[in-house]
Amino acid sequence: MIGQRSILLEPREVPLGGVRGMNVLRTLPNRDIPTIGAWCFLDRFGPDEVRMRVEPHPHIGLQTVTWPLVGEQRHRDSLDSDVTLRRGQLNLMTAGNGISHSEYSLGDGPIALDALQFWVALPESARHGAPGFEQHRSLPTVTLQADSGSDAEVTVVLGAFAGVRSPATVHTPIVGAEIALTAGSRVTLPFDPAWEYAIVLVEGDVTVSDDAGEDRMLAQNDMLYLGDSRTSVTVSSGHGALIFVLGGEPFDEDLVMWWNFAARTHDEIAQARSDWETDAASARFGRVVNHGDERIPAPELPHVTLKPRRRRI
Repeated sequence: MIGQRSILLEPREVPLGGVRGMNVLRTLPNRDIPTIGAWCFLDRFGPDEVRMRVEPHPHIGLQTVTWPLVGEQRHRDSLDSDVTLRRGQLNLMTAGNGISHSEYSLGDGPIALDALQFWVALPESARHGAPGFEQHRSLPTVTLQADSGSDAEVTVVLGAFAGVRSPATVHTPIVGAEIALTAGSRVTLPFDPAWEYAIVLVEGDVTVSDDAGEDRMLAQNDMLYLGDSRTSVTVSSGHGALIFVLGGEPFDEDLVMWWNFAARTHDEIAQARSDWETDAASARFGRVVNHGDERIPAPELPHVTLKPRRRRI
């Protein structure tokens, strides 16, 4: 067991540069907390006016979870998927042993764009499997009765929360849920004490309170890591808020992450990089539908052996 925690994780700005030409706010992985459940990565790109062009690039060993807040994005991949993603819809891509994809904003000029981009680490039982892609245009919702003020509306994006389960494919016990709080509301969130959780403030204001009487007020884009061993926490908002709850059963497997790859050893990462940069690319990662030869080349590997990221707290 990890035990109850109350640790504030602040995002850091990361320039992506290149043809994408934009900065993101990255909260996961964190130096002390590499995973929350199987969640191993969180970027927020936006809000901004941008022309996004993420050319074909590879992934292994993870799922990408794209949750748009503003704007529309075009997803294309090596499974011949070619779809437009809008607010309230979920794109879930499972890399397995290898997949490649691209992400574009719509149109030729800058548009308003804002989204959360998560990665979920695949367990040993799934990480060498076939790739997959699914888009869910309608997701289940549940209403949480407020302790005071108006009730909260929850969209269950991934996994299970408050007795409701998303139809999206998962490989570990997990939850990803968006919760809308109205001004002046106070709502109790039900937790599984065997799971670890975190709360991210997407918009507005929120205070997180626990049974010990500790109150934590979050700034926008802050993540509050709560550990496990909790049956609930209470969230309240003065002016209204949009929060995202993520969590799940602690991910106990070693995880080596580099560039767009999640593996278990340095050698696996090096092999994936070599495959992407050589004639093996099309055999392992395929070719993204409706693209030519454009692609993002892999960076050079560091001159040290990549090691698993392990929890420090």
